[in-house]
Amino acid sequence: MSGHDFDLAVIGSGPAGLAAAALAASRGLSTVLLDEQPEAGGQIYRAITETPVRDRHVLGPDYWHGAELLGPLRDSGAAHWPGTTVWSVARPREDGADGGRTLQIGLSRNGTAAMLTVRHVLMATGALERPFPIPGWTLPGVLGAGAAQILLKSSGLVPSGRTVLAGTGPLLWLLAWQYLRAGAALDAILDTTPRGNWRAALPLLPAFLRSPYLGKGAKLLLEVRRKVKVIDGVTDLRAEGEGKLSAIVYRQGDGAEQRLAADTLLLHQGVVPNLNLANATGCAQNWDETQRCWRPTTDDWGATSVEGVSLAGDGAGIGGALAAEHAGRVAALDVLHRLGRIDRAERDRAAVPHREALERALRGRAFLDTLYRPADIFRAPADDTIVCRCEEVTAGAVREAVRLGCSGPNQAKSFLRCGMGPCQGRLCGPTVTEVIAAERGVSPAEVGYYRLRPPVKPITLAELAALPKSAADIAAVDKH
Repeated sequence: MSGHDFDLAVIGSGPAGLAAAALAASRGLSTVLLDEQPEAGGQIYRAITETPVRDRHVLGPDYWHGAELLGPLRDSGAAHWPGTTVWSVARPREDGADGGRTLQIGLSRNGTAAMLTVRHVLMATGALERPFPIPGWTLPGVLGAGAAQILLKSSGLVPSGRTVLAGTGPLLWLLAWQYLRAGAALDAILDTTPRGNWRAALPLLPAFLRSPYLGKGAKLLLEVRRKVKVIDGVTDLRAEGEGKLSAIVYRQGDGAEQRLAADTLLLHQGVVPNLNLANATGCAQNWDETQRCWRPTTDDWGATSVEGVSLAGDGAGIGGALAAEHAGRVAALDVLHRLGRIDRAERDRAAVPHREALERALRGRAFLDTLYRPADIFRAPADDTIVCRCEEVTAGAVREAVRLGCSGPNQAKSFLRCGMGPCQGRLCGPTVTEVIAAERGVSPAEVGYYRLRPPVKPITLAELAALPKSAADIAAVDKH
């Protein structure tokens, strides 16, 4: 690693990170783009330069748009450090003779840990799949639709055998459409979208009819429904099998249980912001009732409650890839202003086209958020369902802890070790909050979320022990 300072570190190379890094560097900020993956693109544009899926009709034009963001990044002069895990961002401190504010980023690259000093951090950490805990979801053969899509993009892999998709949300239908175009066979889609959601979403329909989602979404849905058996109104769901998935048991409405043989079950019920790093950095967060998730608190420019830290893209609230891209540019312009490269008037003027594009990209989003809001039973599942996979804690154990006096997720750590495994709450945090809130009969906003501390990603003791202690030590570590 290098001991040289950067003006700006952008964390995450999805649409928001790519756009922000390219704009900031092109306007003169020394910029480094940090990302865990070996190639830029994030989750949405995963393997955009390396995917073996060369037929562009399989993944669709929205995916291939990601390639258009790579040229501006390359031409901007920004440094790109792939294969870099960021495990800490320290709050600002006074640094240097001029009293400038800097932040310390803890990172690991090529098995070596180091601290990087920057003037500003822009987190573009994207989204995570919302946990979808059902009985049997830990069985081999059951995985998230997002993970399945990663396998398609990065390796060209599709499931063999009897394959079922279950859940709600746009990604579920997009994956089905991509699988069909890739030649995969789908046995069924179990749609868990609550019927009452349509009534709640209806007042929001006019904006959706003027949105870019309408044409693409309608065509995609019609094509999938023509080719795949779709079972609507699923209200109960579990996976069964001895050692691996063999069957899915579901209930449609108030009807009797039905069984469906399956070798692969792909689950999805939307996405939530990946806020662990922002949380551990001390950024304030708030409960988003519409999207049923916690999100970092930001202003209109992406600035957080921590000086020197901004957010952009789905990590600051779910809006989709195009919205993330434009939000990244808006945030980058604000960083340029904060670091003295442009004045307020130029920032505001330059942001106008990006704000207009952002508004267009978000138009109709409220309709989708309301329509695809997951059912209560799938957000706060039955007692025998494992909610914390790392520590094998059930929903029933969480409810019992509440009856014993546990009032929130942080106390649940002490009672049950929820959120203390390798995933640091990524797979259980939303569910634990929902279960506790439902058991107490209060809003998740009152229950709160995990308080996280660095390191937010696993790091070996050997790396920590060898961590450079001074700027001279850092400069001596091989950048490559």
